[in-house]
Amino acid sequence: MRALSEVEEQLAEDDEEARKRLDEAFARFEQTQGALADRIGQVLGGPLDETALALGYFLTLAVWLAFNNVFHDELNEVTAVALAGVEESLKLDEQLRMADPAEAVDSDDVIAMEQPDVLAFVHEHIDAALEANANEVEVDDVHEIYRIVLIEILALSYAVRPPANWGIQMSTEFTA
Repeated sequence: MRALSEVEEQLAEDDEEARKRLDEAFARFEQTQGALADRIGQVLGGPLDETALALGYFLTLAVWLAFNNVFHDELNEVTAVALAGVEESLKLDEQLRMADPAEAVDSDDVIAMEQPDVLAFVHEHIDAALEANANEVEVDDVHEIYRIVLIEILALSYAVRPPANWGIQMSTEFTA
């Protein structure tokens, strides 16, 4: 949670130095996470209302900065194939939910189990944006932003390399 608080403070600063650091951070994001940056850019480049667009830029950059600050050397690049897999798994999950609305667990509940602080941060900012702009916000646009942020969280979570001492040494032989 500390990483998210630090990122939030960084993004809230409004001076020339802060804008320069944000521009540099966004350039690093595009350079180190090309497929993810392209996919997020497609969503942010679409027809979105101002609230959703601002929320999208803020949340997607905040999430990446938090992951990058915490896992910098252990964070692999999200490949196009990995990103497509994350999107397909969410799409499948949504289809299953429509087929059985009584299902008790949503995708964001599963993500919250693995990344509770990140998802709480996202919910806090989405709720605040919706509350502050209740009469003028396009809820479908905010939902689209929420979905791409979930995809980003999952993709970055999968991109974190496990510690070198994680797991047990396994033989290359299969046993019955």
